[in-house]
Amino acid sequence: MSLRRCSRTPCGRPAVQTLTYVYADQTAVLGPLATYAEPHAYDLCAVHSERLSAPRGWEVLRLATDLHDRGPNHDDLLALADAVREAGRPLAAPRPAPADETGRETSRRGHLRVLTTD
Repeated sequence: MSLRRCSRTPCGRPAVQTLTYVYADQTAVLGPLATYAEPHAYDLCAVHSERLSAPRGWEVLRLATDLHDRGPNHDDLLALADAVREAGRPLAAPRPAPADETGRETSRRGHLRVLTTD
């Protein structure tokens, strides 16, 4: 359950959706609860998000949301596994600076160099 509350003054119910306005398009966008409370967005409870209406001439765009928290999904678990796998990879061995390399350049093929150690 969210710790954020509905932005409507008399309401104390938990927020489940976030309302933002696109003034240039005269559109009110109601979507999933934002990750963070934004200063120019309004968090609404289920009751107030259902009752939402826009000023005359404005369009209300309701993005499909699931109001029930179902926990981590398959994509979340795959992203977590990828992050753990990446963090566990050994670091690549540092390459010596060109001036510190031992050997002598005998020829070149494009961006590749052939070195000898004599």
